[in-house]
Amino acid sequence: MKFLSAAALLLASPLVAAASFPALFDPSQAPIRAEDERKNPVDGENPLEFCEPPSSHLLTIDSVDLSPNPPQAGETLTITASGTFHETITKGAIVNVEVKWGVITLVKQTMDLCDQIENVDLKCPLEKGSMVLTKQVDLPKQIPPGRYSVLADVYTKDEKKVTCLKADNIEFKIKF
Repeated sequence: MKFLSAAALLLASPLVAAASFPALFDPSQAPIRAEDERKNPVDGENPLEFCEPPSSHLLTIDSVDLSPNPPQAGETLTITASGTFHETITKGAIVNVEVKWGVITLVKQTMDLCDQIENVDLKCPLEKGSMVLTKQVDLPKQIPPGRYSVLADVYTKDEKKVTCLKADNIEFKIKF
C-alpha cells in the first residue's frame, strides 16, 4: 500500500541516515514483533502499531510484512503491505515524523506526504480503494547499535486522520 511503504521506509530511513557510526549486528536477533507488548498492533511480521485505535482512520491497514525480520544491516529489506484507502488522498496531505535513537531525537519534522511517496516511486493522488505494494530498501552495512523508535502521523490537507503508526524499541545489536 502506498503510504504503508512510505511509513515503513520512514522506519528504515533514520538507520540509513545514521550509517556513519560503525557497527556489526547480531544475526541471531529475534524478529521485531512483540504483539504482547503492543496495544494496537498492525497485522503481519512487523514492529508497527497504531497510535490509537484505527477505526476512524481513512486508511485501513490489512497487513505489513518485513523480510528479513528483523532487518539486517547490509541486506535488502523487502516491505509488503496491503490495505484500503476510504477516500482519495490528494496533494497537501502531511506526515509528522519523529525518529529517536534511544533518547536522542534524530528527526522531528512535518513533511509533504506526496513528496515523500515519490521516494517509493508513487505519486499523488492516492486513489480510494484497495492496494498491495512491495518495496525493497537497501540497508547500509553500518547502522549504529541501540534502540530506535519512529512515529508517523498522517493527515489530509483538510486535517482528516489518514493513519498514525509507531514502532518502539527496534533494537540493533553489536556482534561480538
